[in-house]
Amino acid sequence: MSQRVLCFIAFLGLSIAPASAQSSFKRFNFDVGGGLGIGRGDVGKFVGGSYFGVAGGGINFSRMFGINGEYMYYDLPLKGSVIQNQFLLPGATGHVHAVTLNGIVNAPLSGRFGAYGIFGAGWYQRSVWNRSEPISEGATCEPVYVWWDIKCVGTRVSPTQTISSFSKYAGGFNAGGGVTYRLKHLHHAKVYLEARYHRAYHSDVQTTFFPVAVGLRW
Repeated sequence: MSQRVLCFIAFLGLSIAPASAQSSFKRFNFDVGGGLGIGRGDVGKFVGGSYFGVAGGGINFSRMFGINGEYMYYDLPLKGSVIQNQFLLPGATGHVHAVTLNGIVNAPLSGRFGAYGIFGAGWYQRSVWNRSEPISEGATCEPVYVWWDIKCVGTRVSPTQTISSFSKYAGGFNAGGGVTYRLKHLHHAKVYLEARYHRAYHSDVQTTFFPVAVGLRW
């Protein structure tokens, strides 16, 4: 009988210990940050230095695992070399709006430092803007016109079309990681440095970019 009681107490202790250890972790997570973006593919060909901002929040299932939803604004300023001889694109600009759902895996390092991996999927809107301008049939078809859905035959525009504002929507994914430093006087708050790869499968050309962010997680 005493052996059964001891076994029951041991089992109860083992079951309670993990629960109590997990009870101190923060249930919700939030982040805000921004930085510089590196274009890949057509984004790298058409766009100069980019800036972006991101904010999100989610739920932690344990100290190690969590999920969060994020909104990101990514600027698409066209390179001067792309528009300098384009009288049809005098003030052209663009941006990406992204809404993603991500999984986060956290790992402690030495002292106040930590690391994490992040990966997820979401919805990406790529928009470009230009004042309305007609493009005559037979005009030279520039590579950047693909973002405005201008139809070309070979190297010539066909038929006559108008270039103005245009948006594309697509699903995509992201993956990356970062390092954190826990602040001494702000409970659970951490400064982070992160690099992440994004790819959106727009039907004309894929939109790929590599934002490097600095911000705050708590």
